[in-house]
Amino acid sequence: MQAAQSRPEGLSEEQVSASRRLHGKNMLQGKTQNNLVEALRDAFTEPMFLLLLAAGIIYFLLGESAEGIFMIAAIFMVSAISVYQSSRSGNALKALKALNQPSARVIRDGREQQIPTEELVPGDLMIVEEGEQVPADAGIVRANDLSINESVLTGEAFAVRKAEGDPLFMGTAVTSGMAWAEVTAIGNQTELGKIGKSLEQISTEKSPLQKQISSFVTKMAVVGAGVFLLVWSINFYHSRDILDSLLKGLTLAMSILPEEVPVAFTTFMAIGAWRLMKMGIIVKQTQTVETLGSASVICTDKTGTITENRMQLAMIYIHATGQTAAADMWRSDAAREVIATAMWASETAPFDPMEKALHEAYGTVAETDLRPGYHMVHEYPLGGKPPMMTHVFANATGERIIAAKGAPEAIMAVSPLSAEERHTIEQQIDQLAGKGYPGAGRWPQHIQR
Repeated sequence: MQAAQSRPEGLSEEQVSASRRLHGKNMLQGKTQNNLVEALRDAFTEPMFLLLLAAGIIYFLLGESAEGIFMIAAIFMVSAISVYQSSRSGNALKALKALNQPSARVIRDGREQQIPTEELVPGDLMIVEEGEQVPADAGIVRANDLSINESVLTGEAFAVRKAEGDPLFMGTAVTSGMAWAEVTAIGNQTELGKIGKSLEQISTEKSPLQKQISSFVTKMAVVGAGVFLLVWSINFYHSRDILDSLLKGLTLAMSILPEEVPVAFTTFMAIGAWRLMKMGIIVKQTQTVETLGSASVICTDKTGTITENRMQLAMIYIHATGQTAAADMWRSDAAREVIATAMWASETAPFDPMEKALHEAYGTVAETDLRPGYHMVHEYPLGGKPPMMTHVFANATGERIIAAKGAPEAIMAVSPLSAEERHTIEQQIDQLAGKGYPGAGRWPQHIQR
């Protein structure tokens, strides 16, 4: 037996301790902050808050207690809305940070051990298998049919084949096979950790509405102060009464300050944020509601970054009826046949995200699962231009199922369709593709004997 295939020893306990003292724990550490304190600080430094506070104080100085109480109540309302919204979004964002599994398998002192992922250190020899997440950056020492989904870093949903010497990255998922890999980086030193640290350095810019209100409040405050000084000076010159001149100046200044505007703006933005929250949208700052409302084009990167990083069958076209059907309409015989055809045309042990979704949909709608009773007799792999693939299955009695899928042009070329039917199918494909369905270009065909 070659030495390369012998069981490695891994790190000793002394080496693990030394590495941990040097590199720390395998944890993604960010800025330590108190969400409540941050929310209060942001609320109390808002120009709207300062304007309402100044207006409330002036009303009390003028002896208008009712107006002062109204302003104080408005201050509490504005602050409470901001704090509550920040708290809700903060809790939701915390839940999105759970990217790592809680334990990892390593070889230490020649023995396989299960340890918490935070105890991994550079130099550890870890074992990863299908269905697990990679707990740290590492270099592959030995691999067996290994495929990795790196969409958390690249945004691409399709798995990447890996071999000895290739790198593994924290947070990526093992879709097939297994590997032994030597840890090269942990925590914030990993590629995922570096991305997280770079995001922390992005400063939060004020929304257009905040900039406009800040400019408006500043200008009105300057005008109000100027009017106050002018009125106070003129009244004091004629009456020589400091208090009476002061009150008259403040009264006129208060008529200039638009203290009701902040209350109205905050109420409207809170209503907008509440409506978005009802639709499952996280609103981190209420001020962004106005910015979103004025946006005409939104550009996003969809796969694996702002989605759940998995495919799901959402819509099918039933040629027999000429209709498209969502998940709540898949209980008809025609819909079941379409889904079954797509499943039989897929691999029996799927690794492709789309084929996994097809198998899952079949298991949901099929009245009787026929998969255990059939075995694959022959496979015609994906090929040709346009490409298509075909699977032939048979059961113990010799009954066969032949299913094919591929590019619509390839399937239609071997199907007895009229020109009108081809035109109808092409229209349906364009409509589904226009709605952003990524599988709209694949077309199944089914023959059962």
